[in-house]
Amino acid sequence: MAPRAGEKGSGLRFRPWNLLLLVPLWILFTPLYNRHDPELFGMPFFYWFQFVGIAIGVTCTSLVYFKTKSEPAPPAGGEAADVDELDEGSGR
Repeated sequence: MAPRAGEKGSGLRFRPWNLLLLVPLWILFTPLYNRHDPELFGMPFFYWFQFVGIAIGVTCTSLVYFKTKSEPAPPAGGEAADVDELDEGSGR
């Protein structure tokens, strides 16, 4: 929701692509993969399932990044800061 005239925005923005970032959270549910069988190339399920989870997480994160990077960021609210105010040593 866009802020009205005179109001400050939160800086947060919702995009449907961002929902894909929830997909990698299924790897945190340990009882889902806390078992030995089935094995893949002699590797227990517990290990290869985590490798698959990492690959899915990287894929989802990359997809969200590439789909949303071209969208403009909302402008920062408030007045532009003066260079002297931004200088670390000016307050000393």
